[in-house]
Amino acid sequence: MFRELLASEFAPYGKLDARQLDRLEAHYNLLTKWNERINLTRIRNLEDIVRLHYCESLFVATVLPPGALRIVDVGSGAGFPGIPIAIARPECTVTLVESHQRKAVFLRESSRNLSNIKVLSSRAEDLKEKFDWLVSRALAPNDVQSLRLAENAAILLGERDATSIGEEVRKFPWGKNRAVALFHVEQFHVEQ
Repeated sequence: MFRELLASEFAPYGKLDARQLDRLEAHYNLLTKWNERINLTRIRNLEDIVRLHYCESLFVATVLPPGALRIVDVGSGAGFPGIPIAIARPECTVTLVESHQRKAVFLRESSRNLSNIKVLSSRAEDLKEKFDWLVSRALAPNDVQSLRLAENAAILLGERDATSIGEEVRKFPWGKNRAVALFHVEQFHVEQ
């Protein structure tokens, strides 16, 4: 049911091959199992999980520039958007940063068979490494700018907040008033 719904929902934006669907379904199965013990997500309805977690994350993968990018997902939590991005874009390396130790253990377990993912259980402020892109569902735009981990960012926000950043905004077709804001970190500004 998961894979059919995911393939159908995401079809207008990209085709997922059988291997990608297998990996996304494996992540989903582990997520539902672990979510019984630790709070990884409050969203429990299958359709909402597919649309708001997986499709939104995969959509971010489609709007990032082509090529072998070095991506950091700050506050990765249950692995969104980083794990679906890594699955959709195997040419990219994705570092998942999660300071909550139990969530970091989940991330390691769920990415065990994904060679393009690295998990760091630390605070983003402590990182010295630089990346091409920072992605996040957990950070506010001002936090992205203060971290200085990447020159570019793709942040999942409410549409109004995304628009206030003043750069490229792509509205998600799933959910209400949700979007991804893409911006060059040093040129970013919030309109008053």
